[in-house]
Amino acid sequence: MPEPRSPMASFAQSVHNIIDGPVTWFRETIVEPNQKKQAWYHQRFQRVPTIDQCYTDDAVCRFEADQQFRRDRMVENEIVSILRQRFEDCTLYEAPDHMKKCKPILEQYEKAAENWFIKYGDLGGYANAKSAYMKQKHRLIWERRHGPVGSGMKSEEASASPAAEE
Repeated sequence: MPEPRSPMASFAQSVHNIIDGPVTWFRETIVEPNQKKQAWYHQRFQRVPTIDQCYTDDAVCRFEADQQFRRDRMVENEIVSILRQRFEDCTLYEAPDHMKKCKPILEQYEKAAENWFIKYGDLGGYANAKSAYMKQKHRLIWERRHGPVGSGMKSEEASASPAAEE
């Protein structure tokens, strides 16, 4: 630190050193060595059991599963939002040829949006882990009976098993 030019600046510097010295020493010798260094800029929560692993009378487990569900939904909302923003930026930057140059980004965004809708679509704003689990269960039952969602329903002849005909 450069030497102060006047007696008033020298006095101000000494007062600053008296006040700041112990605080700086405490931070550098005690606080910083005991902190965990993380490359993350957000809080990381430990994963908790999902709703299908909770007992029906375990309210704490269900609450934790709901909180985990809400955190996961917020993260996936941000992922879809970032992908959408990337596509919009690419469209603006690659103006006349954007359909050709931005096609991989658009496909990635559409796949992420489809997966988001499969998991969270039509649940509403107050959805919880149980309603998402039930939606997944109903979708799997539908796919077992009728094939992939969006392919239409199987006819009665096609859905009948060969063993039933004998």
